[in-house]
Amino acid sequence: MNLRMKYDIPHNAVITIAGTVGVGKSTMTNALADALQFRTSFEKVDTNPYLDKFYADFDRWSFHLQVYFLAERFKEQKRIFEYGGGFIQDRSIYEDTGIFAKMHYEKGTMSPVDYETYKSLFDAMVMTPYFPHPDLLIYLEGSIEDILERIRLRGRPMEQQTPIAYWQEMHERYENWINSFNSCPVLRLNIKDYDIMADQTSVEPIIERIGSFIHQTQLLKK
Repeated sequence: MNLRMKYDIPHNAVITIAGTVGVGKSTMTNALADALQFRTSFEKVDTNPYLDKFYADFDRWSFHLQVYFLAERFKEQKRIFEYGGGFIQDRSIYEDTGIFAKMHYEKGTMSPVDYETYKSLFDAMVMTPYFPHPDLLIYLEGSIEDILERIRLRGRPMEQQTPIAYWQEMHERYENWINSFNSCPVLRLNIKDYDIMADQTSVEPIIERIGSFIHQTQLLKK
């Protein structure tokens, strides 16, 4: 039986996957989309005109990069809802301001003026009643030890060369961000509680939780 129908998940639901590097956002996105017969929405990195410039000069290009990400994610969110929903989204629009732009500002690679301009733009675009927020944000969480092990196992050269202190900082920033996040309902999943790569059937208990969670939040709205 179709798992979406079995657990009564709305056919037009929009579910966003969030979490730090290494938690398995893309794997979860694809697994849920396959099981629910939803479409996927992934970040378009290859067409980003600022990425190479940014890595060469953080101070000069961090503001440009964050504004570009904001514009692209906003357009994608609009497209998803105009399509009528039924999407699993890899990474949320909220992480850019709550984690990355804030980190650049605090580290001095984005000026206070640029940061305030970026936040004002984000608030005007996203933090309004007119912005189509997801029905659910699934936050994939785990200990820093588990996440470092996953990064090591997937063996991407750039990630292997990145200092462990960076991953520790990102882990802490994500935890701080999600603990105060309230723009849409949040379902937390610990990466130790399932293994979609090894056992595809482990996705069903997750979908059961998603269905139950969506129904509970709908009842609270009434």
